Amino acid sequence: MPEKNLDFDTVVDRRGTNSLKYDCAVRRGLPEDVLPFWVADMDFKTSSCIQEALQAEVEHGIFGYSEPDESYFAAVAGWMERHHNYKVERPWLVKTPGIVFALAQAVRAFTDPGDSVLVQQPVYYPFSEVILDNDRKLVSSDLILGDDGQYRIDFADFEKKIVENDVKLFLLCNPHNPGGRVWTREELTNLGDICLAHHVLVVSDEIHSDFAFAREHTVFATIKPEFQENSVIMTAPSKTFNLAALQVSNVFVANAGLRHKLRAEIGASGYSQLNIMGILAAKAAYTEGEEWYEGVYQYIADNMQYAVDYVNSIPGLSAVVPEGTYLLWVDCRGLGLSAEELDDRVINRAKLWLDSGTIFGKAGEGFQRINVACPRVTLQQGLERLRLIAD
Repeated sequence: MPEKNLDFDTVVDRRGTNSLKYDCAVRRGLPEDVLPFWVADMDFKTSSCIQEALQAEVEHGIFGYSEPDESYFAAVAGWMERHHNYKVERPWLVKTPGIVFALAQAVRAFTDPGDSVLVQQPVYYPFSEVILDNDRKLVSSDLILGDDGQYRIDFADFEKKIVENDVKLFLLCNPHNPGGRVWTREELTNLGDICLAHHVLVVSDEIHSDFAFAREHTVFATIKPEFQENSVIMTAPSKTFNLAALQVSNVFVANAGLRHKLRAEIGASGYSQLNIMGILAAKAAYTEGEEWYEGVYQYIADNMQYAVDYVNSIPGLSAVVPEGTYLLWVDCRGLGLSAEELDDRVINRAKLWLDSGTIFGKAGEGFQRINVACPRVTLQQGLERLRLIAD
């Protein structure tokens, strides 16, 4: 069917729709009139092919227990091979209701209470939560922000932290959220070799892989056969096609022993089948959503460049070079404010709801994260408000 939802400029009113992004400010202690650019979902209608698939199921009218057939795997596998040269096999697939859920299950499956789990802060804050909430030790090898406005990995520190803390598991964010890095094959190889040498399992969150701008995304498991056997690859259509509320993610585990442990932990949580709407949406996205994806990809790329140029024009602010994702990481340290003062200006002076850098770890203090996946007019309004924090 022809794609009908290629108008990304029109503002869709999301208020009053149980939207976490738009309807929860007051409940979370913020002023009602803040403009939200925080949580990572889009303000665009998803592909019309997805809407049509869901509408057909609604017309059917029965929503019993559901299990995807082989066509579901074919759709997911086809997307991974076409877009990321990642050839997966049917037994590797472990279906979960979301990446954060899968990360928590992996922490429990592959480590014991008190074990050390390594991250690279500033990093997506649920990484820290699933570690600490499960009584594991959080260890960070912080990324280094260079004078060129781009994050780098301190490989010596990375290995030192593993050895000193007897790290068992590494949570890799690939592409990196919030730093925007699309890791090079060489960088991923160095990380993987260090982890192999010290028997550290790699869990790679690759949910943002379809928004890589600087270079092609490299799936960690594709680099070496040894990496494939020592990794868990987590993917989902939710960021790419704006399907977060439908709760579906696809985890690939080539190593049968690791897969058995992960499935056992998921089973112990009481989780079994995906919801039917998530199944149908993912299948439609990966088989019929190409035109919509190409359109939204270009729109977001243009929005990102617009936002970078605008942020860099504001005294005291600078944009960290975005190589991927639709999340812009803004360095506000030039304003000379404390983290608390910065948050207060963002919320109460600019009337913006952003993700404060402090939640991404100590290395995130002085930064703010902005979601640019919205109509240009909305982005313009937000950036005009952002200028107020420098006044």
